Amino acid sequence: MFITDCLSTFGRYCIFMRKVFGLPDRWRSFFSRTLAEITKLGVDSIPLVIVISLFIGAVITIQMQLNVTSPLIPAYSVGMASREIILLEFSNSILCLILAGKVGSNIASEIGTMRVTEQIDALEIMGVNSANYLVLPKIVGFLVYMPILVSFCIATSFLGGFFVAMFTDMIPVSRYVYGLQAMFQEWYVWYGLIKSLFFSFVITSVAAYYGYFVKGGALEVGKASTNAVVASSILILLLDVVLTKLLLQ
Repeated sequence: MFITDCLSTFGRYCIFMRKVFGLPDRWRSFFSRTLAEITKLGVDSIPLVIVISLFIGAVITIQMQLNVTSPLIPAYSVGMASREIILLEFSNSILCLILAGKVGSNIASEIGTMRVTEQIDALEIMGVNSANYLVLPKIVGFLVYMPILVSFCIATSFLGGFFVAMFTDMIPVSRYVYGLQAMFQEWYVWYGLIKSLFFSFVITSVAAYYGYFVKGGALEVGKASTNAVVASSILILLLDVVLTKLLLQ
């Protein structure tokens, strides 16, 4: 029964995505809506990204310093290890898990409310491809802005560790900065950006799917929002394993 339900949901999702990725009826309206979604989903997420990254970067640096106490390990290893953790996992996987709660629930509740208030039905009556009109600008907008959020996350996380080095005596600033630069691999940055693009598509498309097929009233909209966040988080973790194997082998 569980496998059947999963296959049924996946098939319905694929059919929904086929409707979403049709050509827009009005390109001017599509671009204007996309810019609005970039502001709502991307720009409005910057304060959350900065605050979380600042503290997580500081915590990672503190924990690395507390656990790297051997005199055989050079002091700059703290900065280098913190950099690898931030580039490989936090700035993409963990960040997208956090954004799934904010962006995903926002999309699911917005589209779900439009469904229960029959606004989507009105669009269908007017001959508009409602899935394409409502969902495609969200997917494209968040996909376009995701690399900027990742860049903010990386920079702010490094800054959090820098503040730890500057305002405490746990690690010299020069050693921390040298650790950030030591044995740097540019591919790790591209690796994080590539993963974040896949994750951003999962967040927006899955949330839109759950919101689009809501049935009932306000209670069902809340349930759909919760289901969207849970499903997005599971898929992000699954994709994280697959992409890590493919991109870092």
